[in-house]
Amino acid sequence: MSQQIAALERSVGGPVFDRPGGPRPVRITPLGALVLEHGRELLAKAAALAEAVDRFQAGEGRIDIGTFQSVSTVILPVIVRRLRDEHPGCDIRLSEEEPEAPQIGDLDLLFYDGPLNGDVEHVKLFDDPYLLVARPGTFPDHSVALDQLDGAPMVAWPSICDQPRMEEVLTRAGADPKIVFRTAGNETLLSMVRAGMGSAVLPWLAIHAADAESDDRLRVHELRPAIPPREVCLHWRAGRTHSPLAARAIEIAIEVASDLADELALEYSGPAK
Repeated sequence: MSQQIAALERSVGGPVFDRPGGPRPVRITPLGALVLEHGRELLAKAAALAEAVDRFQAGEGRIDIGTFQSVSTVILPVIVRRLRDEHPGCDIRLSEEEPEAPQIGDLDLLFYDGPLNGDVEHVKLFDDPYLLVARPGTFPDHSVALDQLDGAPMVAWPSICDQPRMEEVLTRAGADPKIVFRTAGNETLLSMVRAGMGSAVLPWLAIHAADAESDDRLRVHELRPAIPPREVCLHWRAGRTHSPLAARAIEIAIEVASDLADELALEYSGPAK
């Protein structure tokens, strides 16, 4: 203890105790009282830091996730529920935007339908095939050839995300549908199909999220030739060390996507990788 006190006095540049010797008691000096006051604060902060680090390592930190509509409906609820079950103290923040050029920014993770440019890494969760949704009787019940969509009224997403690529594939196949309505809302698009405004070419995940396959007011058709599927990916900043919470979210997303791919393979003949 004497050595520790001597080391402390050297570091602060003066005595922290008066040591008169003999029977007289040792008393703290004014400098020692100052060191004691701030030392207690530092020890409390160090203990709080150690506790915060323990909570963080246990998965009780904060995670910010960017998402898009169909992922928000099908994949993300499973991730949120399991994270909260496993880590009740976690702080989950979600944002849903579908800009033409999304950015990771301060997000820990970002779902997007395709790889992103820039300093990011990603894992592809699965291939999401495009299907045709129409009113019953609009097309034969079997698969529909792309050229049958030429001139047909269609409701569609705005030209964001994977939509421009999908429409370019239609054009190259000789199909130039008449777009009569655009909206980013999947439910709105399907409502317009039910109302007879036109058909819609949508990814399976969007159709599955709305349970459109079981709606007797709608028919879901495979397309031939198949439009190359959109890629549902999960992104993060390149070289970033994940928090335990983010690492667990990625694991759950991969598990959920694998289950969806299996379900898709049972429902449709197209690839579900």
